[in-house]
Amino acid sequence: MASLLPHHDGSPLYVSNLAPALGEVVTVRLRVPVEFGPLAAVRTRSNPDHEPEWTDAVHTGTVDGWDWWEAPVTVRNPRHGYRWLLVHDTDHDNGAAGTRTAQWLNQTGLHDLETLDAEDFALVTTPAPPAWLYESVMYQVFPDRFARSAQADERETPEWAIPAAWNDPVDPVMPGRSQQFYGGDLDGVIEKLDHLVSLGVNLLYLTPVFPAASNHRYDAASFDRVDELLGGDEAYVRLIEAAHARGIRVIGDLTSNHSGDRHEWFQSALGHPGAETESYYYFTDDANTQYESWLGTPTLPKFNWASPELRERFITGEDSVVAKWLKPPFSTDGWRIDVANMTGRLGDVDLNADVRQLLRETMHQLNPDTILLGESTNDAASDLQGDGWHGAMTYPSFTRPLWGWLSEPTGTHYLTSDGDEVTEPWFFGQPIGGIPRYTARQFVDAVVRFTAGIPWRVRLGNMQPLDTHDTGRFATNAAPGTVPLAVGLSMTMPGLPVVFAGDEYGLVGADGEASRTPMPWGTEGEPDVAERLEMYRAMVALRREHPVLGTGGLRWVHVDEQSIVFVRESVDEALLVVAARQDVDVELPAPAVAGAVGASSLVGDATLAVAADGSVVISAEGPAFAVWSLPGVAVPAPGADA
Repeated sequence: MASLLPHHDGSPLYVSNLAPALGEVVTVRLRVPVEFGPLAAVRTRSNPDHEPEWTDAVHTGTVDGWDWWEAPVTVRNPRHGYRWLLVHDTDHDNGAAGTRTAQWLNQTGLHDLETLDAEDFALVTTPAPPAWLYESVMYQVFPDRFARSAQADERETPEWAIPAAWNDPVDPVMPGRSQQFYGGDLDGVIEKLDHLVSLGVNLLYLTPVFPAASNHRYDAASFDRVDELLGGDEAYVRLIEAAHARGIRVIGDLTSNHSGDRHEWFQSALGHPGAETESYYYFTDDANTQYESWLGTPTLPKFNWASPELRERFITGEDSVVAKWLKPPFSTDGWRIDVANMTGRLGDVDLNADVRQLLRETMHQLNPDTILLGESTNDAASDLQGDGWHGAMTYPSFTRPLWGWLSEPTGTHYLTSDGDEVTEPWFFGQPIGGIPRYTARQFVDAVVRFTAGIPWRVRLGNMQPLDTHDTGRFATNAAPGTVPLAVGLSMTMPGLPVVFAGDEYGLVGADGEASRTPMPWGTEGEPDVAERLEMYRAMVALRREHPVLGTGGLRWVHVDEQSIVFVRESVDEALLVVAARQDVDVELPAPAVAGAVGASSLVGDATLAVAADGSVVISAEGPAFAVWSLPGVAVPAPGADA
C-alpha cells in the first residue's frame, strides 16, 4: 500500500489568491498525513530579491487523517517563489536522538536536500487570464482541410497551388507538402459548427487565415486581410458571429517570429535600402538582398523586434495587427502566437520578454477577456513565468511522455519531406530512433519535471493535445485500447484540453503533414467512427461538467510501472482518476481518497471498493480509464488550532 506524503499545489484549495498584487499577503496551506509527523515546525521559505525570507506556519486542525497548516506569504516580486520547510521532531524515523531533520517540499515533490528556486511554487502578480480559459475545451482547425463550401468552387486556384480533390491522399513530399490545395474555407467551417456543438467543445482555434503561398499559411503575405480563398474578411466575421452565437469562442494564429517573403512589408524593403519597413527585418548586406530567416528558410524572413516601428505596427499601435482582429467587427477572443519561443531571439539578441509583455499588455488594455497562448514546443519554463503567455502549445509536459507510455510503434514505413523512406519517424523532431518506451512512472516523472518550473496558474493554460497540425496523429501508433485512456488524461489533467480536428473520427498520420488529412464527413454512421465520436463526446462532457478539472488541485495517490491514480480536488468536489495500460489492482490508504464510500462512477468499468479498515481498492482490466466523483475536501476553519 502506498504511503501518503505532504501535499501543496497552486490551486485555490491551497492558495487564497491566485492573482495577488505586489505587497499583498497570501495565505498558503499545507496538508500533512497524520502518520508523517510529529513535526517540530513548518515554515515557508521565499526568495524575494534573491534573499531568503521565512514565515512560520500554524496548525489549523486535523480532518480525515490530514494535519493542515497555514502560513502567510507576502508577495514581493512579480514572480514570487516559495517552498515549504518541514522540521521533524527529535525522534522522527531517521533522526538520531538530540537532532532534528528537515525536508523541503516544492513542485517536484518532497526532498531531503535543499531545492532549486526555479522549481518553487510561485505566485504571479500580472492580471489573471479570463476565467473562461479554464472552462474551455479547444478544437483546432486547419482551414484548408476542414470543410469546403459551395462558394469555394467559384474561386480560381492560385498559381502556387497543386489542386486536390477532397478524397485525394495527402502528399507528404515537397512541393505537395506545402502546396497541395484542397480548398477548405471559412464558410465550410460555419456549415460544420454544429459538429463542434455536438462534441461539446467551446473554443475554436484556427491556424492562420491570412493570404499566403502555401496550404498552411504560416508565410503570410499580409496581416491586414483574410485570404480571399477562405472567403475574405466577410467570411471571417460570419464565422466568428456564428461561433459566438453557439457559445464557442474563436482565437487566431499569428506569426510574430517572421512573415512570408511575399509580405508587403518585406517586399517594400527587399532590394530597397532606406525603405520604411527596412528595420522590420534583419538584412545582412547593404543592398537588402540577404536576410535572416526562420531556420534558414528563405520564404520566412525573420522580424527584428529591436525596431520601434515594427512594435507599433504589429502590437502597440491603435490600428496594429494584434489590435485589429480583437476589435469589432471581428472580435476574436485571443491569439495563439506561432514560434513564440524564437520570437525576438537571434544569436546574442534576446527580446522575447519584451515582445510577449507588449503583446500581453496591449491585449489586456484592449480587452481583458482575451487569451494569449505561445507556441514553445520544448522546455518552455523560462518563458512561462506569468509575465506574458497565459499558457503555451508545448509538448514535453504531456504530449511526448503520453506517446512514450501509450504508443506501440508498428514499424510502418514513412516518407520524409525529402521522399526518403524510413521505418521510424523522428519523435517530435528529435532524431532518437523513434518513439521511446516509457512506463507509467516515467510518464508521471516527465510531467512533473516539465511543469515544476511553471507557476500553477500558467500551467493551467498550457495546451494539452494528443497531437496537432505539426505532429503525427496519436492514433497512428496507439497501443490497442489506449485512445480512450489518452483522451481521458487530456481532459482530466491540469491544462487546456485540445482536440485536433479529425481525431474524433480516428484519423491517422505519420507526421505533421500526413496528419493534415481532409475531414471524412459522411462517415459518422460507420461503427468505428460512431464509437470514437461517442467516446469523445463523453470525455468532453466530463471536462465541461466538472469545474474541478479546470481549476482544482492535482494530487498523485499511486504510481507504478503500469498505472497511475490521481485526484483533482477542491472544497466543492473531488474526482478520483485511474489510468492503466494493463490490468490494475491498487490498494490505497483511507486518507488518500476520503469519501470513497459514497463515490459515484462517472466514466469507465473499473471497480472501487472500501475495506473494513477504510482502505480503498481499485481494480480493472487494462487498458483502463475510470473516474469517480467524491465529496469536496474538508478543510479546518482558518486559525482553528492557532
